[in-house]
Amino acid sequence: MRKRQFKITGLCNPAYDYMVNIDDKVDAVTEMVDSGQYFTINRPRQYGKTTFLNILSIKLSDSYICVNISFEGIGDDSFSSEESFCLAFLDLIYTALNKTSTDYDDSYTDAWNDTNVINFLLLGKHITRMCSEKKVVLIIDEIDKTSNNRIFIHFLGLLRNKYLLREKRLENTFHSVILAGVYDIRNIKLKLISEGVSQPSAQYNRLLNSPWNIAVPFTLDMSFNANDIAGMLDEYEFDHATGMDVMEVAECIYEYTGGYPFLVSQLCRMLDTEATLQKDWSPNGVRQAVKLLVTQNPLNTLFDDISKNLETYLDLYKFIYAILISGQHKSFTVSNPVIQIADMFGIIKNRDGAAVISNRIFEIFITDYFISKDSLSEKSSRLAGYKNDIIDAAGRFNMEICLTKFAMLFRELFTEKDKPFIEEHGRMLFLTYLLPLINGGGFYHIESQLTDQRRMDLVVDYGADQFIIELKLWYGDSAHEKAYAQLADYLKSKSAADGYLITFDFRKDKNRMPKSEWIEWDGARIFDVVI
Repeated sequence: MRKRQFKITGLCNPAYDYMVNIDDKVDAVTEMVDSGQYFTINRPRQYGKTTFLNILSIKLSDSYICVNISFEGIGDDSFSSEESFCLAFLDLIYTALNKTSTDYDDSYTDAWNDTNVINFLLLGKHITRMCSEKKVVLIIDEIDKTSNNRIFIHFLGLLRNKYLLREKRLENTFHSVILAGVYDIRNIKLKLISEGVSQPSAQYNRLLNSPWNIAVPFTLDMSFNANDIAGMLDEYEFDHATGMDVMEVAECIYEYTGGYPFLVSQLCRMLDTEATLQKDWSPNGVRQAVKLLVTQNPLNTLFDDISKNLETYLDLYKFIYAILISGQHKSFTVSNPVIQIADMFGIIKNRDGAAVISNRIFEIFITDYFISKDSLSEKSSRLAGYKNDIIDAAGRFNMEICLTKFAMLFRELFTEKDKPFIEEHGRMLFLTYLLPLINGGGFYHIESQLTDQRRMDLVVDYGADQFIIELKLWYGDSAHEKAYAQLADYLKSKSAADGYLITFDFRKDKNRMPKSEWIEWDGARIFDVVI
């Protein structure tokens, strides 16, 4: 019997793979289908869409003729003309039905493959005929893999018109249609831009206005929560008896992944198979898996997509930089095109009305990406830290020495005239200094839910040690004492005794010297560095 595994590519099968139970999500979508709704499932890359649709189609097949097809890999020629598309589309349906175990006769399947259907007018009539006595559900995956969006938009218009006629009881058509992909139909123009088409024609823009305005909103949360993850880990624990605290590990996995399906499966797979992790099913093991994922593994396709999208959309790059590095608060405004792009690609999510990075793994990866792209100043390249004295013979990281050396180096390189630059990019400068020091032995993440324009909170894991660092700009003695209180409260929430505070101070006082000292505040020890 095949050994069960955590699968990160292709379709997952609960008989062979450890999977989160998604029955409740499938039931919710089944209700939408039962009511005859048309809708789109737009989720980021590697979000489990294909597996979800496969499980859904199996369930729907009990009540409907369910046609589950995909536009991936059918070739550019299929979208070169109406005739090519119609023939390819009908062939996909014919092939899908041939592979499905059903209780209808072969003549129905054969009838779909009609080579006389060579345009959308004939296709519409053919669909009416095939759906006249049977309830057919059409599922199309990878809809954004089309090579000719004009043909695809015309096809959507056909489905829309037939739906409207069905509602007037004038015509038969598909009982329900589900389209799945990354790009929302509303944002198909974004795909054109990413492919180098800067200005679609006026005629094409008219086509894009409302080809799919019959679709109902699809609001189902397809991410996994900690309980979902725990259910999957219970099955693994039953098979392997590792002795893990299932809920503790599940909550830690959720803390880093935000429930992003691929990231959840990837961390579990690494804990199960990565020799260096030694099947350490514990929060520390999860952290070590995260470190391997973001620092040592080759770029996976998900990270590759994030990099590509940040490169393609300059406004997206600036927006994410403002949130993650500059600490700016951005409202999650659905009408904002940049918000739409960032949300569509899964980079951000809505947290109490604010746009924040979706999960900690993305925070780490994207921050490292920004650092790798950093060409802000020639001086920033001289901030590379030296590990001498910072890491002792036992491999322990000395954060006090690290920050003291940063303060000294910073004072040597930057002067009063650099103030505007530092106010904008001081946090990036510190990260540029820190990253080479912890690479190989640790990693960090930004506590985005605590970030505002005046502070940035970093959590650095190195070996078995964890360091909590807050970066701020100087806004006076009162604000500095408030920073002590904020950091002390945060340390309590993390059950930590020590914390580190770095403050960039631009007061014009030639006699003022940088400060590096330990202070006691409300039961916490804080290493206070003022530069």
